[in-house]
Amino acid sequence: MNNQKFNRSALIGAAFLMATSASGPGFLIQTAVFTNRLGSSFGFVIFVSLLMSAIAQLNIWRVLCYSGRRGQDIANELLNGLGYFMAALIALGGLVFNIGNVGGGALGFNTLFGFPDKIGCILSGLLGIVIFLSKQTKSIVDQVVKYLGAMMIIIIMIVMFITKPPISDAVKNTFIPTADINNMFQAILTLMGGTVGGYICFSGAHRLIDAGVTGKNKLGEVNRSSVMGIIIAGVIRVLLFLAILGVVTRLTGINLSNPAENNGIVSDELSSGYTGISNPAAYAFLVGAGNIAYRFAGLVLLCASLPPILGAAYTSVSFLKTLSPSIEKNENLWIIGFIAVSTLMMIVLGGAAKLLVLAGALNGLILPISLGVCLAASKNKKIMGEDYEHPTWLFVLGIIVTIIAAYVGITSLSSLTNLF
Repeated sequence: MNNQKFNRSALIGAAFLMATSASGPGFLIQTAVFTNRLGSSFGFVIFVSLLMSAIAQLNIWRVLCYSGRRGQDIANELLNGLGYFMAALIALGGLVFNIGNVGGGALGFNTLFGFPDKIGCILSGLLGIVIFLSKQTKSIVDQVVKYLGAMMIIIIMIVMFITKPPISDAVKNTFIPTADINNMFQAILTLMGGTVGGYICFSGAHRLIDAGVTGKNKLGEVNRSSVMGIIIAGVIRVLLFLAILGVVTRLTGINLSNPAENNGIVSDELSSGYTGISNPAAYAFLVGAGNIAYRFAGLVLLCASLPPILGAAYTSVSFLKTLSPSIEKNENLWIIGFIAVSTLMMIVLGGAAKLLVLAGALNGLILPISLGVCLAASKNKKIMGEDYEHPTWLFVLGIIVTIIAAYVGITSLSSLTNLF
């Protein structure tokens, strides 16, 4: 019975770890910006990005958990050295993105309590470090991401009811969009890199492997956990989209990215008193539902930032285990060090804009490699065993997503020129 409870906790924890990692502070900002730009048609973007995320997740989780091997180990079996390259790429991307996650936590503390950015960074980092000081780290992480994810859903739902979005219009445009196709394509590419690329697609699967949820007999549970994670991520994304859609529909012409331009659109008090807000999602909550909702936005930012801090550190170090036995032996210390370095770099570099550009490029490169590796492994009897059969429909759709992701990766490389 205890083992069943442990497995159930791990399955739910893995689902929430993936879902909340895919709905971090960057996603909140992207949703506000793209909903402001595309209106109801952003529903189509969410639908397509969720569909591609689901295909990638189902392929990767299925192969990893059936074989009982982590992503880097499978890659090394396919091509010697590929796993080390992938581990380095994911760890570097995870480190750089964790800087942004710490910054998102700082923004949440600032919005909620008015704390200075550096104090917020320190508090965000310390929260993550405290969790990994415990001997029961993994079970605590399962509970933390579950409760924070649930809190995000409840708060965003409350704000959505206040902003009263045009749901029928959103449903219609989700399947028959009216926005410019080029703008929607750009939004799809952006969401793909931030919600399924990098460490995110491996976070839940590696958690299940650590919990021993592997092998043929566990495949049904793995699939259910993967689908659960996709549904949770979908609920968070849709509710946030609807909450912000209610704002941009009611206040036509509003610019969520630049509050200073909104004189005459929002109240004089908001126009003059909140022009310094740099987070479009928090500003949308403010003008859509008032000061209390603005504080709610701070709480949502905190709930959205802590799980990715945990997920990026945990998953990145899980890739580094292959490099040295001492890393596996001292896993928690390495995770703590990972979070500490991320926090220090955020304090020193501030916005860390150049590093985030680099992280975006790295994220775009990782998904086609990781998904391609898992698709190749699915046909390798040495890795998967003689009895394994990968669903043909899932394999074909996986190839399509890999091609699209490869295009995203190539496109993202052009952003590296912004570093120089």
